[in-house]
Amino acid sequence: MLTLYGIPNCNTVKKARTWLDENGVAYTFHDFKKSGIDAATIQQWLTQYPWEKLINRAGLTWRGLDDATKSSIADNASATALMQAKTSVIKRPVLVKESNVICLGFDENIYRETFKS
Repeated sequence: MLTLYGIPNCNTVKKARTWLDENGVAYTFHDFKKSGIDAATIQQWLTQYPWEKLINRAGLTWRGLDDATKSSIADNASATALMQAKTSVIKRPVLVKESNVICLGFDENIYRETFKS
């Protein structure tokens, strides 16, 4: 089973959900805002992507952090703590199948290639 992690009002998440729905791909949606994210899940993602890729430095949440907080994010532990405290800082959506991240962010070409018949 696929799980799509994100925030419902995020435009990129909306695009991913629309694509999955229109292409008949079954998935469960995990809302960061309602359900948060546990450290174990983040740690699993960190085995596949460096924290620098999982944190969306172009987003409003990151840009809204003070400089001291930004500079304190220097390793997996500090990045995990930030991602748990401010889930909006996680690059979205995160599409996961059996604990493996299939796609970070939404790229229609990757989705098409992944789910071709």
